[in-house]
This record gives sequence, C-alpha cells and structure tokens, in this order.
Amino acid sequence: MILATRSDDFCPLSVAAYADQALITDQQSDGASLSFPLLGLFGETGSLLSEVKKKQRDRISYIGYAESVVEELGDVLWYLTAVAARGDLPLEAIMTAAAGERSAHAEASLSFASLQPDIMPLQSGPSEAFEGTLLRLAGEVGLLMTDQVAGNLAERAKLSDRLVAITRTLIQAANEAGVTLEAAAVKNLSKIFDRWPRVRAHLEPLDADAEADEQLPRELTVDIFERQVGGQTYVFQRCNGLNIGDRLTDNAVEADDYRFHDVFHFAHVAVLTWSPVIRSLLRLKRKGDPKIDEVQDGARAILVEEGITTWMFGKATKLDYFDGVQPKQLSFDLLKHVRQFVAGYEVDQVPLWVWEEAILQGYAAFRFLRQHRRGRLRVDMRNRRLSIEALL
Repeated sequence: MILATRSDDFCPLSVAAYADQALITDQQSDGASLSFPLLGLFGETGSLLSEVKKKQRDRISYIGYAESVVEELGDVLWYLTAVAARGDLPLEAIMTAAAGERSAHAEASLSFASLQPDIMPLQSGPSEAFEGTLLRLAGEVGLLMTDQVAGNLAERAKLSDRLVAITRTLIQAANEAGVTLEAAAVKNLSKIFDRWPRVRAHLEPLDADAEADEQLPRELTVDIFERQVGGQTYVFQRCNGLNIGDRLTDNAVEADDYRFHDVFHFAHVAVLTWSPVIRSLLRLKRKGDPKIDEVQDGARAILVEEGITTWMFGKATKLDYFDGVQPKQLSFDLLKHVRQFVAGYEVDQVPLWVWEEAILQGYAAFRFLRQHRRGRLRVDMRNRRLSIEALL
C-alpha cells in the first residue's frame, strides 16, 4: 500500500481559522434559519455518495474520483460549518468533541491535522469500509433533518449532539478514503474565494507580455446592425468604418437571435482579456511566440470558446437570458462547468467571479440587441467593462 505523509514545512490549518474564512462566504448569513445550510448539508452528502456510486458503476472509465471526493468532503465541511454557526456553536468545539482522545493531545488551537493519523493510505477507489461509513454519514444527516422537521433543533444541546455525530463519521470517512480533511478544507476555501472573493481585484491582461501589435485592443468600438440582403436578414459588424467578420444569421430552424452572439466574444475581451475568436477576427494572433500562437490562439482554442458560447446560450434561453440576475447570483455549477471547458488554456487562471461578470455583461448587451436590433458596442478592457448604446 502507498502511503502519503504531510510535509514538515506545511503550516497546519486550524479549524477555527477555516470556520472564520468559510463563513465570510455565507451568502445567506443574515437569516437565522437553519433550513438553507441544512438543505446544503443534505445535498452535498448525497453528492459525496454519488461519487462513490459513479466509481462503482464506471470503475475503469471514471476519472477524477480522488479529486472529487476531496471536493465533496470540503463542501460537506462548509455546510457543516454554516449549520454550526447558525446554531451558535463553534466548529472547533464540535470537532473537539467528535475527535475525542485525539483532540486531547492537540495544540491549543485545534488543527485539522490533529484529527487524523499522521500517515494516510492513498486509495484509488472506494473500499467497503468507506462505503459503509458514507451510508452511516447519510443516516446521521437524515436524523438531523428529521429533528429539524420535528422542531427539536431549537434545543442547542440537541443540535450539538447531532453535529458531533456527523463530524465523527465524517472524520472516519476521510480516514478510510485516504483523504485529509485539511486538504478538503484548503481546497474548499480556494474554491469559494474563487467564486466569492474577499477583495475583487482583476489580474493583469493575459496578453500583457505580448508585443503591443499582438495584444487585444484595450478599447474598441463596434457597430452591430441588421440589414436585408437578397430577402435574408443578416447581422453586420463594423469597426473603424470597416465591416469585420462574416455576416451572420441564426443558423437555426427557429429564429433565436443567436446572430448577435459575437457580443459574448467581445465581453470576453473586455472582462476576461481573452478571446481566440476575436483575435482571429482582428488578425491579432500572437505570432511572436509560436507555442502561444499554436495553442492559445489556434483553431482548437477558437472551438473551445465557441463551444462555451453555444453551451451557455442554451442555458440562458431557459433563464430569460439572465435578465434580472445580479452579481453573485449566477449558478456556481454553471461557472464550474465553464472552468472545465477551458482547462489547460490561459484563461483557466481567471477567477469564477470574473467569468460571471463577463457572462452578465455580455447578456446585458445581447438583450439590448434583441430589443433594438442594432447598437454601438464599447469594449473597455482597462475598466473591464462592455457597454452598449443606441446606434442611430
């Protein structure tokens, strides 16, 4: 059996420090109700069991099992933290009670490392013990939900007992999976601050190191309008008095105004500082670096961006093109899927909250064009803004 040890120079993450940081991202923290985090805890426990089911069903073809288990454990931990906070129970106290004798020998500030063995077995798949423990975890969470429905959790001691039982089983599950809760907590913090950062600061443009004449435009004005040609309605785009790109139709049996979809690519330029499609359109491929030219600006990267745009459009049509969706409200799962699309490309370093800005700004411009059928688009990369105004 392969064994993994913790690095001596790694600074242990304390349970209290994790709780303090995790609760910053509780978007529903103004409400005192336990319902929201309880539903989340129930759902994420189910997701953890689902990862085991997928591995059992597709034992050879399912890739990413270990990484998924770490992520799902982190999500369970987050909701456990939120439930404890709503019940005015410190997570450290819950963890201390769950760890029993191990916590008695821990340092003054309880760390995740002190909750588990120093040497953890690496598992390539779910063991029978792990599967059984996960079922017990689901059962413990089910009892918690039953008590909530019965109104029993108003009693602080009752809630504490239930959370301690869940936590004890969670620690055992992590041990049997060969996963440290410390790793799950660290990954969870990274994920949630990727989506809901403490400070919203944009990175420098992705092409900042490129030659000036190969950089995406920091400012750009594009007129977008419809015109009839041979009885067919096309969308044209004009920049600096010149038509750019092909004239566009919806390319669909039923009209859905996808002909205006280049606004999404311009939003990618303005907010993400990335768009292989617009690079190709404006002939700004980074020829100065053959590798970047081939990989980041090549045909495959263009297909990836077009794929994201088409996939997102399919989601948006069912959600009124995100009309009324405010920042911090776009689906987390949707944004995670976008990240999977761009894995391996330079834009995968862009935080999820920035992707949300790009998507919402792009769809605001799209809704304007659907209504007015023409508009003047302004790309302002320096301020990470895409705006649109009437085109007379």
